[in-house]
Amino acid sequence: MIEFFDSHCHLTDAAFREDREAVFRRAFDVGVRGLVSIASDLADSRAAIKLVEGWSGAWCTVGIHPHEAEAAGPEDMARVAELARDERRVVALGETGLDYHYDHSPREAQRTLLDAHLALGAALDLPVVVHARDADADLIDALRRMPEGTRGVLHCFVGGPDLLEEALARGWYASFSGITSFRSFRGADLLRRVPPERLLIETDSPYLTPVPLRGTRNEPAFVRYVAEAVAGHLSESLEEVAARTSANAVRFYGLKES
Repeated sequence: MIEFFDSHCHLTDAAFREDREAVFRRAFDVGVRGLVSIASDLADSRAAIKLVEGWSGAWCTVGIHPHEAEAAGPEDMARVAELARDERRVVALGETGLDYHYDHSPREAQRTLLDAHLALGAALDLPVVVHARDADADLIDALRRMPEGTRGVLHCFVGGPDLLEEALARGWYASFSGITSFRSFRGADLLRRVPPERLLIETDSPYLTPVPLRGTRNEPAFVRYVAEAVAGHLSESLEEVAARTSANAVRFYGLKES
């Protein structure tokens, strides 16, 4: 069986309330060797930790999404730091980042929170999962300000070449989602610029369901279709992409598989 790694999903989301255990089982039954459930605020961070504790092959992050930046205070980041230090299933910080498309929080609050996550990642030697939408210039500035050696990934990458090159120059990874299977996808050239050893794939479930399942709820079992789309853009086999991106995820998150 071909094995896959879903490097970014949101299994605490209410969309999975009725069948969360079945979602895990379907993923593992079809060859998902591992997954990371991503947190969006402090309460969600605690929920993610509790959720993955019962599953071998599942890990999580802790952090605060830019949509929630306005409501987050210094005490929230202190709690995030405590969880990151104390919980063995926490393998990264985030997702953090900048979202100027929806602007659910003031941009200055988003930038401040992003800087805090990047600094904490450097202090704890944990990678940072970064969301970026319509904010390339300010994210480039943040990458240039962050502490030397801060590690991270641009998740669900849909940005431009300057942002990608800035991140890659700093040793960061780039992750691609079901968007790669959409007819509207225009990022194949940028996908091909990512060094093979720094490419990740993700579902971002329950969002961004890949073709041929568009119109249904996304879930980690569907990461195979992301891998197929990426393989097509790279002119590589599904087996090659699955094996390489799985190994990359294990290395990026510093995992000891169990």
